[in-house]
Amino acid sequence: MFTDKRPEFTMVDISLLKDPETGGYKKTLRKFWDIFPAAHIIVLAAQNEIREAVSAVKCGATNYITYPVDPVELKYIIENTSETQMMEHELGFLREKFWRDDAERMVRTNSKAMRDVYAKVMRVAETDATILITGETGTGKSLLAKIIHSHSKRNGNQFISVHCGAIPDTLIESELFGHEKGAFTGAVKRKLGRFEIASGGTIFLDEIGTITSQTQIKLLQILQDGTFNRVGGETVIKTDARVISATNEDLKELCKSGDFRSDLYYRLNVFPVEIPALRERKEDIPLLVDTFLSTLSERYVREIDGLHPLVEEAFMEYDWPGNIRELENIVERAFIIEPSDVLTPASFPQELFGYCKVDHDDMIDISRPLADVRKHSIERVETKYLQQLLEKTGGSIKDTAAAAGMTVRNLHNLMTKYGLHKETYK
Repeated sequence: MFTDKRPEFTMVDISLLKDPETGGYKKTLRKFWDIFPAAHIIVLAAQNEIREAVSAVKCGATNYITYPVDPVELKYIIENTSETQMMEHELGFLREKFWRDDAERMVRTNSKAMRDVYAKVMRVAETDATILITGETGTGKSLLAKIIHSHSKRNGNQFISVHCGAIPDTLIESELFGHEKGAFTGAVKRKLGRFEIASGGTIFLDEIGTITSQTQIKLLQILQDGTFNRVGGETVIKTDARVISATNEDLKELCKSGDFRSDLYYRLNVFPVEIPALRERKEDIPLLVDTFLSTLSERYVREIDGLHPLVEEAFMEYDWPGNIRELENIVERAFIIEPSDVLTPASFPQELFGYCKVDHDDMIDISRPLADVRKHSIERVETKYLQQLLEKTGGSIKDTAAAAGMTVRNLHNLMTKYGLHKETYK
């Protein structure tokens, strides 16, 4: 029946989903998705099977409901699933019609704020409007600029990226506008500037707030009439480069302090796009981690299945001052040193786990079944207990086992379960 029709919702008893060989649910669920990739599976389970139902949901099932089926609860699940389906259809349409593979890691989102960003970018990408991208360091401003260019009418021409903050003040004019031979000491030949090279394409000026006042004047001239002079030259040169700039500073405040020209700010800020910080879109962290792990698996030719529950919790508690860049770097470091097939706490900086507040009632996830919360809490406490004990004993297995009142064998089993390594504490 499933092969002939495409039901809007598929409700399956938990006993039919369990794979007899592995005891898991991924393999059986995948059979449904091989036939109908968009299938939404709702698991039916008895009250004493809730933990199993939650496991099936973690493997990809849409939701679960317990026997006897409550019509009100079923109606809520169906409405919620329908809303999810509609959102997926909308995002799928955007990806198919607008976004390409190089944008995939940013386009995948569960955040309304990011969906609003993409909606704005869709409207402006095919125009020649000047764009100012704002956001904290590491939020993905340069990647968004590349996406805009790749979906513009200029995508067959150059995309030139300039990190203004990384170029000394004495060289920034020469880099952007070029120079004539003999214009200054060391100018042994004519050099074309980035604006000249980018003509017909896009120039991306990152950290625009760092440029000198003299450079600001010349940039204002380009935005006004598309002309400039090379350093030391008198010839007027025209450029047809589209300007996308970015900053992690408040340009309005720089204008008030006199460090940035107000007229230039208004020329740059024709179409503003603000990227939210990662702490404001934490619902995207699992998607980003999944993308990073997929990329790293190809690069290092090994498989990591996901994150240990304690790592997931720490990720959701941490404020990510370095945003997506920090998340990507910390995941790659853990990927390299992790000996198991799951990224465990031992592979991450221990200060990351200082953000997990386990003693407050408001940190308990009441949306999860009590049994699941209890199991998760026990794992969390056991891990922290063993970490502190191993640190106290300097990684001595014998002393740690004795202090914990358990056998060396049991200690080894727990350390393997939680990804703890004695070498870390020596």
